[in-house]
Amino acid sequence: MLDGYGMMRSALQSYNRKQISKMRTVLHLKMEKADLRIMRIAVITATELEMQPIRAYLSERLYLQRHHLFELCVTGVGIMHTTHTLSRFLTGEKPDIAIQAGVGGGFHPLKHPIGTCVAVGSEMQGDLGVMEADGLWKGLPEMGLMDADLTPYKGGRLINPYRDLMTRSGLPIVNGVTVNRVSTAPDMISMLAHQQAADVESMEGAAFHYVCLEAGVPFLQLRGLSNLVGDRNKSRWQMTTALNSVRDALFLTIDRLPEN
Repeated sequence: MLDGYGMMRSALQSYNRKQISKMRTVLHLKMEKADLRIMRIAVITATELEMQPIRAYLSERLYLQRHHLFELCVTGVGIMHTTHTLSRFLTGEKPDIAIQAGVGGGFHPLKHPIGTCVAVGSEMQGDLGVMEADGLWKGLPEMGLMDADLTPYKGGRLINPYRDLMTRSGLPIVNGVTVNRVSTAPDMISMLAHQQAADVESMEGAAFHYVCLEAGVPFLQLRGLSNLVGDRNKSRWQMTTALNSVRDALFLTIDRLPEN
């Protein structure tokens, strides 16, 4: 049997438990409301070189992190590394949007000047197939090894269906082509530019589109044009300008995203 002191202590403990429970409920509700204002944005690059300007920009503008949760991922160069790393990165809780921000080579400098940035609306693998003896390139669909409309492909291309995201970037929307080997041979460059209607070449874009389409994650690929495809004279490249262009385009696009 409890004495007066014991009854008071029991009542106080019960009161405290109720108050703690209320505090936890209020905190949980506040966190839920806060989450409604925070957009989870995954920023993807192939190299640390491409990520450095983005890290620096974020470190100097901490206010951006009040409204967005940035998750940075460096995948490594190439289709294989990007597919593996990005697939693991997107396992579990998925971001609201994934943005790949990298550099690439341009095919049409008069239309899309070197140093500027573009948004990639469609992708395809440029060197997965065969170059016939007559110079005609055949991809897997033309070789009869894959249906051109096998999900998530459409007509052999990996098309970004999130048109609104590309439009918000304010950038030209172009066709990308992804290769395992940087193109230098004139016949290959001509095939990619004309037969495949490519505007920009990278080594990761198609992998990014494929993984995001399969994962159901809204995405956007941004490419700063660092050089003309086939030009190996790096003194003519505009790497710094391209890196800054894609960084600026990234944060301008994020600034134009609708609030949750």
